[in-house]
Amino acid sequence: MIEMMVEKIVAGAISFDRLLLFLQSFIALLLTAGLIKCVQWTVKALRRRQPGLPLPPGPRGLPVVGYLPFLGTEDLHVTFKELADRYGPVYKLWLGNKLCVVLSSPEAVREVVRDKDVIFANRDSGVASRVIMYGGNDIVFSDYGPEWRTMRKTFTHQMLGNSSLEASYGLRRDAVKNGVKEVYARVGSCVDIGYIGLLTVINSMAAMIGGESFLEADGRQERADDGGGSGLRDILTELMVLLGAPNVSDFFPALAWLDLQGIETRAKRVFARFDGLIDKAITRSQNKPKQVEKEVQQGKGSTDFLQRLLGLQDSESSLSLAKIKAMLMDTMVGGTDTTATMVEWTLTELMLQPQVMKKVQDELTEVVGLSDLVEETHLVKLKYLDAAVKETMRLHTPVPLLVPRRPVETTEIRGYRIPKDARIFTNVWAIQRDPSLWDNPRDFTPERFLNCASKKWDYSGNNMQYLPFGSGRRMCPGFALAEKSVMHIVASFLHCFNWQVPEDVKIGVETKFGIVLKKRDSLVAIPTPRLSNLELYA
Repeated sequence: MIEMMVEKIVAGAISFDRLLLFLQSFIALLLTAGLIKCVQWTVKALRRRQPGLPLPPGPRGLPVVGYLPFLGTEDLHVTFKELADRYGPVYKLWLGNKLCVVLSSPEAVREVVRDKDVIFANRDSGVASRVIMYGGNDIVFSDYGPEWRTMRKTFTHQMLGNSSLEASYGLRRDAVKNGVKEVYARVGSCVDIGYIGLLTVINSMAAMIGGESFLEADGRQERADDGGGSGLRDILTELMVLLGAPNVSDFFPALAWLDLQGIETRAKRVFARFDGLIDKAITRSQNKPKQVEKEVQQGKGSTDFLQRLLGLQDSESSLSLAKIKAMLMDTMVGGTDTTATMVEWTLTELMLQPQVMKKVQDELTEVVGLSDLVEETHLVKLKYLDAAVKETMRLHTPVPLLVPRRPVETTEIRGYRIPKDARIFTNVWAIQRDPSLWDNPRDFTPERFLNCASKKWDYSGNNMQYLPFGSGRRMCPGFALAEKSVMHIVASFLHCFNWQVPEDVKIGVETKFGIVLKKRDSLVAIPTPRLSNLELYA
């Protein structure tokens, strides 16, 4: 019976909710042994317990499975917010045999990301992330330590530093221009803006990572009319699904060898496809003509991240090929879906408020003019668009719970004991919609980021009320690139086109929860050219 059930689960014939019911029945057979284990664990925990420091409050769950059956699989950030309303800004819950702590206030978050940043600097990674991210050799999910610090320094200086971003600007600009061409080819008809935005971001990131080498390895640039099936877009989509999927193996490590949902198997399969593309790109990059290298050295060509990292291998013995691949994976996974999602959310909010969109377009006309395309040099002057993007990231923060942290030792937060290796969730979504922190928090009001001189609103993570990219030493290192990319794509789409929502389409703001908080329904609108010089669209 159990073998038949496992086969159905692996084949995808059983949903996650039904899987939980199966697990309850299955584990009930081992309940006696489980209860004994729980008693042993409790005795050990009591011995380690610091006098006077209780665990945070929280909801009661069921034996063995904890609170898992009550969470569901949708809108976890909303459920966590509702629990915070009941139990406070620091509370606990058991998910399987994993103790989780959820933070929902700036004060609690500050203790984790600033006051005790080193204690909470490790990640609580799952099976899928360990498979996909080269066994923990990456920057996002690997544990904090000397190797991580070296990798992050290399990543930020060689890939995301000002000189590197300037050197790769031509690659980003070409990708954005191609995105504009894709839209122009569909003038007068309905356009799936999120889809076009995703293709634009993928082509931009792929070009920056490996230039022509990476695009040639994939076999083509991603196009809106490309049905595909084996392209980079499909690989990245599958990777994001696997990284965000709830996995029984993470909640019950003793059952991980069964791979009940087949997530580990799927992760290995899609990882192999991406790794194959990277290998091909590396081979092509190493075989580039000397003339290309000479042009780059003379400042006449654009350098991609792969060229820079391969060039460092001789001088940095610790920079293995696996680490290079892992950093490229971080860039693709962390920089594509989040950026494309924010492009779609920003345009969604602007189309819901035409008067706000008009302000953005008027600013674009004044700064750029109707005879030119938007360049990155214009972005610093687009103050109102900057405020609109910031407000979008407040309302629709890309990663609502951030990447979970894990304390390396038992510690204390806001008067509660936080055990070693607990999973720490930071509900940034709830903080950025807290009515005690924000006026009319559900309203889309870009002006709130223009009219508040007493607070510095940026993406640096210094203001605990506003953390779309996290804070501390484990915050997202690519926020500067993300800011440039979102601003450039949104500005280009609004500068080059006027947009009309079809009469039979209602724009919604319902969400689809995952590691990235996406729109449930795609944003569809009809573009018409805004620039009189049609050669700019060529």
